[in-house]
Amino acid sequence: MKIMVVGGGGREHAIIKKIKENKNVTEIFALPGNGGMAQDATLVNIGAKDISAIVQFAKDNKIDYAVVAPDDPLVLGCVDALEEEGIPCFGPKANAAIIEGSKVFSKNLMKKYGIPTAAYEVFDDLQKAIEYLKTAPIPTVIKADGLALGKGVIIAMTREEAFEAVTSMMQDKVFGKSGDHVVIEEFLTGPEVSVLAFTDGKTCIPMVSSMDHKRALDGDEGLNTGGMGTVAPNPYYTDDIAKICYDTIFMPTVNAMNAEGRTFKGCLYFGLMLTPKGPRVIEYNCRFGDPETQVVLPLLESDLLTVMQAVTNETLAECKVVFKKESACCVIMASKGYPTAYEKGFEITIPEDISDSVYVAGASVKDGKLYTSGGRVLGVTSTDSTLQGAIDKSYAKVASIHFDNAYYRRDIGKRALQAK
Repeated sequence: MKIMVVGGGGREHAIIKKIKENKNVTEIFALPGNGGMAQDATLVNIGAKDISAIVQFAKDNKIDYAVVAPDDPLVLGCVDALEEEGIPCFGPKANAAIIEGSKVFSKNLMKKYGIPTAAYEVFDDLQKAIEYLKTAPIPTVIKADGLALGKGVIIAMTREEAFEAVTSMMQDKVFGKSGDHVVIEEFLTGPEVSVLAFTDGKTCIPMVSSMDHKRALDGDEGLNTGGMGTVAPNPYYTDDIAKICYDTIFMPTVNAMNAEGRTFKGCLYFGLMLTPKGPRVIEYNCRFGDPETQVVLPLLESDLLTVMQAVTNETLAECKVVFKKESACCVIMASKGYPTAYEKGFEITIPEDISDSVYVAGASVKDGKLYTSGGRVLGVTSTDSTLQGAIDKSYAKVASIHFDNAYYRRDIGKRALQAK
């Protein structure tokens, strides 16, 4: 089988490595991929948002199955375009990907179908938003409506910060058209949990829960990033809470999308807050999370491609999805200065014996050598029978990888250990 994976980061590298385990796979193409994936896939210099070129490549190369991993091409209708040409895909169509593509849509969906989430108001006029914020409870959460590379959410701890946030989004357009509408919502407290789920629009199979570390610095300080590390499973996500989430959030969301004529097939990501009043949805994503994928997929015992095909064929109920009863830890190695300004072009050395544990997110190849080309450079994942064991293994591997200006948090998993 010839497989095509659209995307170019650590998440896509994790997906490719897992798909490679299937004995029927003869070739994997990554569009565009990055230099660190070259040993696992054939890199094709086509951008993830260039839908027409992606479709043409799939046709020319007789691709048997496609995985569309990032949010942008999903929202832009990449799956729709590929399926129109008879190429089976993993990922939702554009009318279902809107669950991530528009925060306003997802909040209104939850309100309409009684899915627990934070109280909120929607604004498309800056002055009205500012007037509302003059008396709104503080802290508050301000979200740009559309996609913003995971950075379109600001937690305003003061009224001034709230005014600044809506002004930067709606007037200064820091997130472009994504800030035309903003959602201002109630600030929730409690442990955060990420749960990815396979769904074919009828059956919903949650994967192992995880805990992301968004802040750039140790102790959860500093700027928000795309994620500095992850552990799985999340110790706060007990069996009892999992059942509540399945009954009140997961299946109701799948059913709500069906009722709206927007059947969701693919990986549905639930960002949850376990509040004193029960679990609440913070956000939906229409795809595998990054870096959550880098801890969830290494714990998957079942064949990933088989599960994905069952999602596409709407036979997920007949598919056995099994996860190891172990823990996983992923530590992100970034370029110093990320998520703002950073230098790139430094050579990366990764010992051969740990390369299977490394998911490269931002690297280029020149003369057979790897060089840094992004803010988040790579993720290092380990599994073990205990969380402490997984953490220790990952940090030992991190110590053996080198590139100039490397930066990583040294406390990934600490919060999870304290919860036990």
